[in-house]
Amino acid sequence: MDRVRVHDARVAAARGLGLALMGWSASLALFVAATVSLAFVPLGVGVLTTPSVLLRVRAYAAHRRLLAARWAGIRIAEPYEPLPSPARGGLLGRAELTNRLLRDPATWRDLRWLLVDMTAGAAVAVLAPALPAEGAFGLLLAAGLWRPLVAASDGWWYGFVPITGWATAFVAGALGCVWLAVALRWNPALIDACFRLARTQLAPTPEAELARRVERLTETRRDAVDTSAAELRRIERDLHDGAQARLVAMGMDLNTIEALLDKDPDRARRLLAQTRQSSVDALAELRDLVRGIHPPVLAERGLGDAVRALALRLPMDTEVAVDLDGRADAPVESAAYFAVSEVLTNVVKHSGADRVWVDVHHRDGRLRITVTDNGRGGAVAEAGSGLAGVERRLGTFDGVLAVSSPAGGPTLVTMEIPCVLS
Repeated sequence: MDRVRVHDARVAAARGLGLALMGWSASLALFVAATVSLAFVPLGVGVLTTPSVLLRVRAYAAHRRLLAARWAGIRIAEPYEPLPSPARGGLLGRAELTNRLLRDPATWRDLRWLLVDMTAGAAVAVLAPALPAEGAFGLLLAAGLWRPLVAASDGWWYGFVPITGWATAFVAGALGCVWLAVALRWNPALIDACFRLARTQLAPTPEAELARRVERLTETRRDAVDTSAAELRRIERDLHDGAQARLVAMGMDLNTIEALLDKDPDRARRLLAQTRQSSVDALAELRDLVRGIHPPVLAERGLGDAVRALALRLPMDTEVAVDLDGRADAPVESAAYFAVSEVLTNVVKHSGADRVWVDVHHRDGRLRITVTDNGRGGAVAEAGSGLAGVERRLGTFDGVLAVSSPAGGPTLVTMEIPCVLS
């Protein structure tokens, strides 16, 4: 445990030094450049420079968000409004882009973050390397470094301790041990505090977050309505072309049988056998149709067994791991089931894989499903694709889809839906 703490403290010290240097250099330079560029906007010159500077600020803020996620596990959402795409060229295009950037409240929050980062943020970050450095210096004073320092000056102070001889040097060494203990305990927390301070400036405001959520819910509701309408049309078509056609044919056959019972009993018996087979086929089609609407195994045994049943029908080796300690709401289970079904269908049709792994588990209030195959890769969730449909289906429940599919494989599809299990 001590080794782990020492390692974490040293890593935090290095990261704190890097963050402080970025605050005193990059943040300061970008803040000055943005301020000067904005000052020249009324003169027209700033229109040419402001988009480049502000977009550079956004890129720098994006890099800080990435560091926050990697180093501290702190995720900071991007609050920016969409920019015109494609942007017009020339002076008019620069003017339009400048106007859109300046009207975005997130732009001003980025600039305020630069100011905070090069002052309070850098001050917090520099404590991480300063504490162990100060502690090590106190130990060096106790080891004899005090003598040349005191001899070269009228006096030397270590913090609040005046160094006059060995006794006070040992006091400085004890104080240095205190600083080292503080660094060992609090260095990682200082880095977290630095990123939490950045999150107060870079994350969307509650109002912006609510507006984005409303916009997303509106979009997903529209997609859900379109999907439901398409599903109803499919059911109507399947009933009309399948079971309904067979039932109509059965009615005609029964009329013929009724007319032939006295005239040609043998032919009536043959038609009766044919009608019985038609009834069996119609019942099978109805069962398939019902299974497509809501599979009985999903309703009776839950998502885990329903996914296992899907895997049994695949023409390839499939491993399914399920870790669920309850059941989600029926609509969530249905969305997750059909999302997995669509992903597995894509695997069979397009991947060229001979092995698939499916993992279903629930952690931290989120249902997470991953489907991995050893196929050729290259899968993308582009418009019109099956994966885009999966993304829309999950979006109805605030779910997300992530696809990692480099050329040559493997392909990893991750689906997450926020939910609770009963």
